[in-house]
Amino acid sequence: MEKVKIIFQDDTIHEYEKGTTYYEMSKDFAMDNIMGYKVNNEVFSLDNKVSTDKKIEFINTNDLIGNKIYKAGLKFLFEVALVETFPTLEISYEHSVPRGMLGVVKGDKILTQDDLSKIKDKMAQIVNENARIEKLNVSPKEAIKYYLKNNELEKASNVQSVSDKMVTLYKLHNKLNYFYSIMPYSTGSINKYELVYLGKNRIIFIFPSVRSNGSVPEYVHYDNIINSFLDGKKWLDNLKMPYISDLNKTIGNGRIKDFIRSNELIFSLNIAKVVDNIISNHDIKFILVAGPSSSGKTTTTARIASYLEALGYNTIKISLDDYFVDRDNNPIDEDGKYDFECLEAIDVKTFNDDLNRLLNGEEIALPVYNFVTGKREYSKNTVKLQDNTIFLIEGLHALNDDLTINVENKHKYKIYLSPFIPLNIDEHNYVSTLDLRLLRRIVRDNRTRGYDVFKTIDNWQRVRNGEEKYIFPYIHQADVIINTALTYEIGVLKVYVEPLLLSVGVDSNYYEEARRLIDFLKQFFPIPGEYVNDDSILREFIGGKYND
Repeated sequence: MEKVKIIFQDDTIHEYEKGTTYYEMSKDFAMDNIMGYKVNNEVFSLDNKVSTDKKIEFINTNDLIGNKIYKAGLKFLFEVALVETFPTLEISYEHSVPRGMLGVVKGDKILTQDDLSKIKDKMAQIVNENARIEKLNVSPKEAIKYYLKNNELEKASNVQSVSDKMVTLYKLHNKLNYFYSIMPYSTGSINKYELVYLGKNRIIFIFPSVRSNGSVPEYVHYDNIINSFLDGKKWLDNLKMPYISDLNKTIGNGRIKDFIRSNELIFSLNIAKVVDNIISNHDIKFILVAGPSSSGKTTTTARIASYLEALGYNTIKISLDDYFVDRDNNPIDEDGKYDFECLEAIDVKTFNDDLNRLLNGEEIALPVYNFVTGKREYSKNTVKLQDNTIFLIEGLHALNDDLTINVENKHKYKIYLSPFIPLNIDEHNYVSTLDLRLLRRIVRDNRTRGYDVFKTIDNWQRVRNGEEKYIFPYIHQADVIINTALTYEIGVLKVYVEPLLLSVGVDSNYYEEARRLIDFLKQFFPIPGEYVNDDSILREFIGGKYND
């Protein structure tokens, strides 16, 4: 039998017979939870068979795409274990939460903790048997026929909306499904996860993240995030529009403008409710706003200010950046570079002193940080806290109590923003908050900074690290959560972002991530940008505001 030479990423050379699967080869590489392999930045399934000499790179959950593959495999594993333990039940994967995802079990039974233990035992059994996850390529017609037979109407509609010549399904035991990703070769590698039961058939799935170095992160419960998402889900269910296929039908029958107006009205009503909460408490003088990148902080903060001003309040914005310590006192990170994201980069003492001086009725000069000289400067312009004055403070650390440690809680109102889009692709595939934020950022970075996709995705990883360290641990300290997602927005973003993603060549480290996003966007019908209100939060990303 003819031999081929394969070079692993550690530069070791291995010889295999032609026709050997990459899964068999992966056993010769010391890496946990191998999900696939890369050749020239393109990701492939381990069930492929080698035919020529090449250099490869195995990937696991530390890789962006490898992590997606693992999550897809975990979904399938749980689904099969569920139906084999309780045949009348099924799982719906609803939404991402920090460090995990939310699933809801549907059917004629409310699970107990003992029931969940039985499902987990079945999952462990399937993992231990290292069951093969078999790939099946079928025609769209066959896929639609299968989905209709199983009453999975939204999946049938999704297949019909995409012009792919072939549909890939996967089979585990006797179950067929698809999770918009290549899948692990077998179940043996899906062995790291935790299931947290919230009651009412709601389950949080925790699994290794790109940043957890192969370990399962500790779960932190964010009840407000889940409730915010479920409120949006309830609204869509009332409109009978839970899935992308329903949105596409609305676009197709010419009713999308009405739906856009409804989206914008709901967002405005949510802002109005928050403002009502603020003005009902006369002690509140400082509104602190935080949220991850591309959550719409600028527009939302401006909208809150506009509502307050319409009610007779005087709003003054304070930028945390203006309270940076002088650069020669700024902390240094492990790479020897200035760490501008840590709390110690802010002069917390001066910031607290200024807020308390305002509360004491003093007139103060707010600083302006000079990023050229690396020092704070003061002008002659001063501010004072009047009876109708409210200060708006937006920044990375706004939720952290240590930022305003010397200011009484009664004077503070903390807002966390993030886009929790409640629209699902189908029962088993949801729209990721991370994907939505990344699409927003790609469009905005290209429009405002001229960045290509590679630079945005590369910066995105560093931004995500900062969010994990400085925002997510403090979400529980927020007084309210505002969902900044618009259900229709991906159809609009598609028009702007698809050409940018298509420009990413195979020589880019982020080629596979770009292709994944392109495949994701295939599910959405495009929506013209001119349909978007001029004051919509979406204008923060696509541009086109009156003052743009």
